[in-house]
Amino acid sequence: MANSLRGEVVKLYKNLLYLGKEYPKGADYFRSRLKAAFLKNKDEKDPEKIKQLIARGEFVIKELEALYFLRKYRAMKQRYYSDDE
Repeated sequence: MANSLRGEVVKLYKNLLYLGKEYPKGADYFRSRLKAAFLKNKDEKDPEKIKQLIARGEFVIKELEALYFLRKYRAMKQRYYSDDE
């Protein structure tokens, strides 16, 4: 069972690695934290626990996307509106 979840875990890692390229503290900072988080749970064998960890990773993806959209929104707002409004 855990072997069938391996593909999902790899996909999650790749998605997070891609999203980490634009992380505000830098890609290297994000990559090291991501690697540490995945290595911490590398020996997990329980399929239910693995599914919980995958769900947590997907939540992190949503949070990162929200962070990036907010940053883009602020940049657009700054370009088109003055601060004295």
